Amino acid sequence: MRSRPTLEWAPGPEVLALEPGATDVGPVADVVAAGGVVVLSGAGISTESGIPDYRGETGSLRTHTPMTYGDFQGSEAARQRYWARSHLGWRTIARAAPNAGHHAVATLQARGYLSGIITQNVDGLHQAAGARDVIELHGNLDRIICLDCGTTSPREVLDRRLRAANQAFTAEATRINPDGDVELPDDVVRTFRVVPCTVCGGVLKPDVVFFGENVPKGRVQRCYDLIDDANAVLVLGSSLTVMSGFRFVRHAAKAGTPVLIVNQGLTRGDPYATYRVNLPLGKALTELLEETTGPSHA
Repeated sequence: MRSRPTLEWAPGPEVLALEPGATDVGPVADVVAAGGVVVLSGAGISTESGIPDYRGETGSLRTHTPMTYGDFQGSEAARQRYWARSHLGWRTIARAAPNAGHHAVATLQARGYLSGIITQNVDGLHQAAGARDVIELHGNLDRIICLDCGTTSPREVLDRRLRAANQAFTAEATRINPDGDVELPDDVVRTFRVVPCTVCGGVLKPDVVFFGENVPKGRVQRCYDLIDDANAVLVLGSSLTVMSGFRFVRHAAKAGTPVLIVNQGLTRGDPYATYRVNLPLGKALTELLEETTGPSHA
């Protein structure tokens, strides 16, 4: 039987015993002003752009189970379901605009305070806000990869092919999920036609890391290298439930590198945090930008 990846995390006594996160971003601003900070962002930074997170008060895991790699790879019906729903969802994510939080991160980078940005998000909004050299830990929905021959291609190309193959497909997206998925009735899904790779006829998949799939080792090592060289790690909008992001927080804390967390609600990394802020990301990062003092490190 195929095991299911961990999608949820229940806070234990070591987390519940902690004081609530602060609402003062001043101590975070002081650390950021010293420079050499690596940002690790999660879905919470994109909620104000209209893309819900997985685990917040309105998180999509309450009503939605994300596609896993095992299901996608092993079931033609699962791939049909994914592509029918993602065909609509991707358009919504593609239209999403960066919010104040994304712009604040890009500005902090431009001013030289950040030594790196790692995001668990697949929406490309950090780059749309002007951030550079972002490590996309889980990939990007804008790229497609063939599981058989490894060819990559732009999502726009696949979108045109899917439109041509499904001209009578008139479903509309309602709720969008962080992975680009939407909810659709089964009878609508069964009418959707999936197209193969144009190079080898193989199976196409978005170039993102599904639940239950491993992040490429080289990408992981690049993240570790950034963390090892950082003066501090700033977590933005992530519950750190899955190991792919949590491991970097644990690694930093073990090395004595300060970990700062800005998130609404508890996170798996709270016991490792030097300082925690419990505020909406747009508000917190706007205030952080205003309070950051000291000479530019650019």
